[in-house]
Amino acid sequence: MVGGISLGAHVAAAWAVANPDKCAGLVLALPAWTGPANRAPTALAAKASAGIVASHGLETALRGTTGWLHDELHRAWRGYGDQLVPHLEEASESAAPTLEELRSLDVPTGILGCTDDPVHPIGIARQWAEAIPRAVLVTTTLDAYPHALGRAVQAWLQAR
Repeated sequence: MVGGISLGAHVAAAWAVANPDKCAGLVLALPAWTGPANRAPTALAAKASAGIVASHGLETALRGTTGWLHDELHRAWRGYGDQLVPHLEEASESAAPTLEELRSLDVPTGILGCTDDPVHPIGIARQWAEAIPRAVLVTTTLDAYPHALGRAVQAWLQAR
């Protein structure tokens, strides 16, 4: 089993494509784009965040976040230290699996999409769920986001 949220979903799916004999299932929450990043909202947000951190510092980049997003970014971004900007820049330019690659996945897959998240469009989660033969898509809203991975696990259980 392998899984992840946002770019982590991309990494998990790409690993499964490259290692089909080692993967028993996928748990994917909030996939952000398919194929090249191009101008996907999540890629643009990562690039902009990298620029703000590089120019004005981490505290400025985190200012204005609230609720669970505030808690998550404060926890996660601080852990990167000096590597945050390069990681955000790399993430903004990385390719996600293509729909053709996703079609090759023959494992139970739970996918979670968020119906009101402009950065992780629900349409992408739907594309992934339609492409992966044994996928089940469940949805959530931004208010329920902290439970995203758990909801994706529930979808995986349905896909089994």
